[in-house]
Amino acid sequence: MQVLIAGGGVGGLTLALMLHRRGIGCTVLEAAPEVRELGVGINNLPHCVAEWAELGLLEELDRVAIRTRELRYLNHLGQTLWAEPRGLFAGHAVPQFSIHRGRLHGMLWRAAEARLPPGSLRTGHRLESVSQDPGGVTARFSTPKGEQEVRGDVLVGADGIHSALRALLHPDDGGIRWQGILMWRGAVDWPAYETGDVMVIAGDLKAKLVFYPIGPGSTPDRRLTNWAVYAKVETGEEPPPRREDWSRRGRLKDVLPLARRIRLPFLDSEALVRASPQRLEYPMCDRDPLPWWSQGRITLLGDAAHPMYPVGSNGASQAVLDARALADALAAHAPEEALKAYEAERLPKTAAICASNRKGGPERVLDVFGQLAPKGFARIEDVIPPAEIEAIVKGYAQLAGFAAPMQRATA
Repeated sequence: MQVLIAGGGVGGLTLALMLHRRGIGCTVLEAAPEVRELGVGINNLPHCVAEWAELGLLEELDRVAIRTRELRYLNHLGQTLWAEPRGLFAGHAVPQFSIHRGRLHGMLWRAAEARLPPGSLRTGHRLESVSQDPGGVTARFSTPKGEQEVRGDVLVGADGIHSALRALLHPDDGGIRWQGILMWRGAVDWPAYETGDVMVIAGDLKAKLVFYPIGPGSTPDRRLTNWAVYAKVETGEEPPPRREDWSRRGRLKDVLPLARRIRLPFLDSEALVRASPQRLEYPMCDRDPLPWWSQGRITLLGDAAHPMYPVGSNGASQAVLDARALADALAAHAPEEALKAYEAERLPKTAAICASNRKGGPERVLDVFGQLAPKGFARIEDVIPPAEIEAIVKGYAQLAGFAAPMQRATA
């Protein structure tokens, strides 16, 4: 079997490594003319990291990432709403990693280069059209040298939220959905907070801040630190103002008023934003879940199949789970049967997560307190029973499949 993978991002590369491990040939065809380590921080949850560990990548991840010890939700005044251990500290067999997206992408690309046969990774290949017959799939790509046809047994679209293959399969798709939320992100060398492995999400209905380390800093007491500030700035009735991507520069004057609202006793949010060498801006977008992903020998994966709002630390992790399910199915079944089995397993799960993320996912606890206690509180029990907070946070972990072992046993 030969699998064509349109898109060389996190999901596509993980799929390639998994197929190779199962003895299935593949070719990765990436639209970008070159691979660059773009973006800022992301989190990779234990159910995702376990898949990379099985591929022998855990040691490499440890060199470039941070093992997340704890996650905390705070209101905009710094009062703790919820705190929980993460990864190994929550009883998982593998860590949760916080990492620079570009470094993760580069690590996966280098691993694929080292393991796959020469010529398996190709850049500058933009998918234009596809056809299939009982014997396979023919995909046509535009390249710097002109149009090129590539033949395979299966075609997988792992080409992101603006997927060319999704558009070919679903020409009447409703397109990008935007609720009016803009996000600004950056990464900067910053003094370590506590032990240098804590993730903080703080804010209220007006603005939110995400703050966590993603790699070693310039000295042992510093970390490369990711931050994100986001807020609802429009109704969402109109299309997003600019195309969603990972490298558009934002303006300091737009994000600073929001950063100043987050007044944490241990962090000068304004200074953090000012110190960052760049501030990237993009609208928080997703797409409506599709009724189906697969057509014959063609299917979708990751953001091409189920782009979701970046809450809950789940987007890249779900793409990796897609890759595992698809690789297993292709190893066990003929192509068309495999794609049906893969879709049946993954489409309902990801659709449920997309719906939850639109409502805020686990970060909805900030909205609850922002509405019930906008000026803070003396006792958290006077605002909401702690069990209700736990239900929001742990209910999402159950839904997304990364609940801690003790929590799963109790459930």
